[in-house]
This record gives sequence, C-alpha cells and structure tokens, in this order.
Amino acid sequence: MTDFFSGIAPVQYEGPNSTNPMAFHHYNPDEIVMGKRMEDHLRFAIAYWHSFAWEGGDPFGGQTLERPWHPQDQMATAKIKADAAFEMFDILGQPYFCWHDADIRPEGDTFAESLQNFEAIIDYFGEKMSSRKVKLLWGTANMFSHRRWMSGASTNPDPDVFAYSAATVKTCMDATMKLDGQNYVLWGGREGYETLLNTDMGRELDHMGRFLNMVVDYKHKIGFTGQILVEPKPQEPSKHQYDYDAATCYGFLQKYGLENEVKLNLEQGHAILAGHSFEHEIATATALGVLGSIDMNRNDYQSGWDTDQFPNNVPEVALAYYHILKDGGLTKGGTNFDAKLRRQSLDADDLIAAHVGGMDICARGLKAAAAMIEDGGLDAALSERYSGWDTPEAQAMLTSDLGSIFADVNAGKMNPAPKSGRQEILENYVNRFV
Repeated sequence: MTDFFSGIAPVQYEGPNSTNPMAFHHYNPDEIVMGKRMEDHLRFAIAYWHSFAWEGGDPFGGQTLERPWHPQDQMATAKIKADAAFEMFDILGQPYFCWHDADIRPEGDTFAESLQNFEAIIDYFGEKMSSRKVKLLWGTANMFSHRRWMSGASTNPDPDVFAYSAATVKTCMDATMKLDGQNYVLWGGREGYETLLNTDMGRELDHMGRFLNMVVDYKHKIGFTGQILVEPKPQEPSKHQYDYDAATCYGFLQKYGLENEVKLNLEQGHAILAGHSFEHEIATATALGVLGSIDMNRNDYQSGWDTDQFPNNVPEVALAYYHILKDGGLTKGGTNFDAKLRRQSLDADDLIAAHVGGMDICARGLKAAAAMIEDGGLDAALSERYSGWDTPEAQAMLTSDLGSIFADVNAGKMNPAPKSGRQEILENYVNRFV
C-alpha cells in the first residue's frame, strides 16, 4: 500500500441531488439502460499513461506533478506506481484499465533488460488482478517516445528499427494475452513524415501494411481472441500521419487486405484535430463495420494541439453514444479515459474527481442516447427523409444505367423540388434529451 490516496474512500453513487464532489451523481453501475447494466454499456477504463506516467509537462514547460514513484527509472518505483494505480482502481471501481509497455516498466540498457523489467511488472499486475474485479481492456506498445522511434517504427527507413518494433509488439501482445486483455491497440505516433524531401511514402505505407499483417498473423498463431485495433490521428507528433482519420484508416486496411481483421479505436480529441466531430468518426466507423473501441476525452477548441482533457460536454457525448448504441454497443471495446489532469491540478483528489466527473458525463450521455433511441424521433425523421428510396422505381434505378435514367428524366418523368432538411428542428429535438 502507498499513502498517495490516503483518506479517499471508494466512490459511491449518491444520485443527482448529492453535492459531494467525490461521489457519482449520474453513473450508477447497476442501473439498467436498454436492458443492460450501465457498467456493461460503458465499460470504463483508466489510462495508465496519463494517470500515472505523466509528469505534468506541456510543450512549454516541464514537470509539475510530483508523485511518490517519480523518477520512473527503477523497478522499485514501477512497483510503487502499480500499487498506487490499483489503489485508485479500487477507489473508482471501474472494470478496466489500459497501458503502454513504457508506462509500466523502466527502460533497460538493452531490449532484453527492458523485457525482463516488463515481464516482472506484468506478473505483478497479474497478482493484483487475481484478487480484484478490474481487467485489462487493452495493451499497446509505446513506439513514439524514445529517440529510436524519431523516424517511425514500422515505417522507419532503418530495417533494424522495424525489427525492434516487431519484437516490441510481440512482447506486448504476449503480455496482453497473459492478462486476458480484451483488445490490442496500435497507435502510430511516428508513422508519418515531416517532409517528403527525405520520405519514400509508398515504401513506408507498404512496410506499415506488412507489419500490421504480421500482427494479425501472430494474433491467430497464439490464439488471441481479442480485437486488433488501430487508432487514427491526423497530426502531432508527426506533421503528416498515415492514420489520419477513420476513413483514411479504412482505405489503408482495404489496400492491405485487413478490413475484416482490424477495427478502429477512436478518440474524441483526435477527431477534432482531423477537423471532424467525434460522432462523425464513430458514424464513419459504424457505416464501414470497423468500430472497435473509444478513447474518451476532449480538446480545448482554442488550442492547436491534443490537450487530452476530461469530457464535460453532455450533448457531444450523447451523440457519440447514440451512434455506438445504434451499432449494437461496445462489445469487446470500452470507454477509455485517454485524459489527463491540467498541470496545475496537483493533488490526489484532483485525479479521482476528474475521473468521477468524466464517468458522470458519460453516464448522462449514455442515458440521453438511449432515450433518443427509445423515443425513435431521429429514426422517424431519417425514414421520412429517405422514404423516396423505398419505392420500386427508385430501387430499380440503382441497377439501371445512365442512358436509361437520362431517357426517363428527359421524357419529363421527374421534376424534383427541394425539401427541408429540418436541421434546426432536429437540433431542438436532441436538446430535449441532453
């Protein structure tokens, strides 16, 4: 045990009338929403990197958060960090957590030394998980922070770095399976380029496609039954990243024959950086059949980088969960808080309160989304707007040809008049629920 969270009791649901900042006001794990427990819908996870590995730096300043496990360069402090993490999991009671390899173990002087440290911490996690309900939502490899990754991982011009990447991912997949993880995620933080003057884009894309095929092959070889996920992001740290958004990733998966093997882990903040809304990215993924899991956070709309703040906008979250629920919900995926404290929020109760607030916001959004689905107003509006396509004539046109369609139009059989899209009415409808 550590004393970092000393005096903070496990968070309980107290209802919307409570004024206790360390209680759930809307997130009631056992509340039934559309026939399922709220906890089973939302499948909350805590991000190990932001909650425990992050030291409070930003592009303009260094460490502000002082923790008992800093500096994070020894096995002893890695275990203290793990102790604190599982104490926080006990306080919040969320069902899952997530990690990168570099979050949980100190870097060794060699690959073998790093692996030894990593495997020891995975065993330490396993011991702690054996007496708790918390499980692993997903594991992943940090192949963007260390200087070896400065020119990419699977897209690196140096084949030795490609090999190092493959070995790293293998170890992280093994560890994810050992802890019975639900998914394995690949985020290509350096899989992109700064300038085309020194970049062979076609070769890099081919290498990344081959690498991902190796990952899928290894998944089947070891019998991993979880999902393989890739996470889109348009920029930062690379100027041009190859996994720009959901549509770009799907095109990449199709090109390399992976569209039936790999799904997407979508993040709200990354959607904003790509010029999209979160619901746009989710709706794109559901339309293409590749929604896997989500990272829940938000960006500061007045800044130009990925600020990874905790969610606080119920209408945005409600529309995101609306599309998730319409797609059948999060199955093996979950709602991971890829969010961090502000660098001025120094205390242990700040970290707990941030997650409590985020979980409450998601609960409100989920309930609003479910209410809209049960009411059926948006479905009815869509059915009415596209009702013309339900006629036999319209369906026959889809199997016709341009010449035949031209003949019908030229004969005066059609003279379309615009119809209202009713956007403001539908926006008012959504506001009734949020």
